Amino acid sequence: MPASFPFSAIVGQDEMKLALLIAAVDARIGGVMVFGDRGTGKSTAVRALAALLPPMPVVAGCRYNCAPGQAVCPTPETHRVGKATAPVPFVDLPLGATEDRVVGALDLEKALAHGEKAFEPGLLARAHRGFLYIDEINLLEDHIVDLLLDVAASGENVVEREGLSVRHAARFVLVGSGNPEEGELRPQLLDRFGLSVEVRTPQDLKQRVEILKRCDAFERTPDAFAEEWAKAERKTLKRIAKGKDLLARVTMPDAVLTRASELCMAVGADGLRGELTLMRSARALAALEGHETVTESDLKRVSPLALRHRLRRNVLDETGSTTRIERAMDSLFAA
Repeated sequence: MPASFPFSAIVGQDEMKLALLIAAVDARIGGVMVFGDRGTGKSTAVRALAALLPPMPVVAGCRYNCAPGQAVCPTPETHRVGKATAPVPFVDLPLGATEDRVVGALDLEKALAHGEKAFEPGLLARAHRGFLYIDEINLLEDHIVDLLLDVAASGENVVEREGLSVRHAARFVLVGSGNPEEGELRPQLLDRFGLSVEVRTPQDLKQRVEILKRCDAFERTPDAFAEEWAKAERKTLKRIAKGKDLLARVTMPDAVLTRASELCMAVGADGLRGELTLMRSARALAALEGHETVTESDLKRVSPLALRHRLRRNVLDETGSTTRIERAMDSLFAA
């Protein structure tokens, strides 16, 4: 299996890497939306994180990546006795994918050859317990985006078509990327993503040169480059594992919760989804840092990620959403 570019070797883009690590600790946050310039390492970072995670235990012979002991599977008859492991899935969803390809459909080969009515799993089944990545998500058909977001929120794919009735688990970290110049996502769809990241082409000369050096080294000798970063990768993996173990014990004091609600009110975030995401993200960050209690510092770090894509446009305020959030935080946390 070819070596993947190490996650720890990615230069800069700290906010994007932090958002992906938070989502890896708590998948309930709802995925990550990455908007920015082309060629800034968006897909590289997601692939690298998926490759970094250890192989996951699966039921031998299962086409749905079922975990051992999972209650529901559409094809238990395919399961084999014995333990098995599989790499954490990374599924790249192409823009031209049809709904049948995404959710699954009737297996025509079995239907025509044997007269059997069988289900052919789609990309959602392949992505279960892993990552589903959509490049240029702003160009994807709206009904497919709606479908993906609904499944990502419920953790279950339900197919009722062509005489089939199939239900299977589909829990994955949804990661979308796009360039705002090529079109924006509808606000109600963007709001369904847990975290939003803005990436830009690095303007620091030394950083750009370092990126070139690391890309060249990886292309020339990928295995040697991966080995060079193996220690840093193990450290990152240990950090994620500890964060997952600690997450259930992390508490958020009422004072910090109050600050979260005050911030959402101050920036005019619609609904309560922003506050819920802010709470979950702050907990995941605290767990990632090894703390059992969420602090205002944790809240401040995740606030732009959780809120910048949930703000209404203010025609009287031309400043960007990140600036508005930072301005509101300066006012609130200084009080």
